Amino acid sequence: MNRPTFLEGALVALIAAFAAAVFSSGLGLFVPTREALALTITALGLGYLLYLLARSGERAGRVVILLAWVPVTAAALALAPGIWPQVLMQLGLVWLVRVWCFQGTPTAALLDLGLILTGAVVALWAGSHSGSLFLTVWSLLLVQALFGAIPTRPGHPAGSGVGPANAPDPFDLARRSAEWALRRIAR
Repeated sequence: MNRPTFLEGALVALIAAFAAAVFSSGLGLFVPTREALALTITALGLGYLLYLLARSGERAGRVVILLAWVPVTAAALALAPGIWPQVLMQLGLVWLVRVWCFQGTPTAALLDLGLILTGAVVALWAGSHSGSLFLTVWSLLLVQALFGAIPTRPGHPAGSGVGPANAPDPFDLARRSAEWALRRIAR
């Protein structure tokens, strides 16, 4: 599994913050501001979820995750309209996806939860002091860019390649071997 780097996460944060500001402003022309913000948060959640799934090496469960996201988010929008229920729902779903796709131990999952909560507090602070959606989203996702540095096993840096947890997958070795054999036959 190739974990995202901080620089990649910072770039994603910048793009998402810009997109959120533009999307919210554009949507604000057609619907009230609170609803525009709730829909923007929902769109950000889906976008970040798709980014995580694209960067994940996990193949199992992708469709189920997306199919589960739709009714959960729709229920949250219908039953608890407003900004904070959407923020909490999307952050919870992001945490669950990161635990499923990237974190291999309970310790890593708890560290990831701490990172999610820290990002939420930083975003709340940035939003309350600046009043800018761009800075709020950028602050939240900039903190989230650190999740690639969470160790996959206690005592080992992320992606260190140390230990049996990072041993080569026998199926991957067989696939490479078969590709090599096919290339030789093709020559």
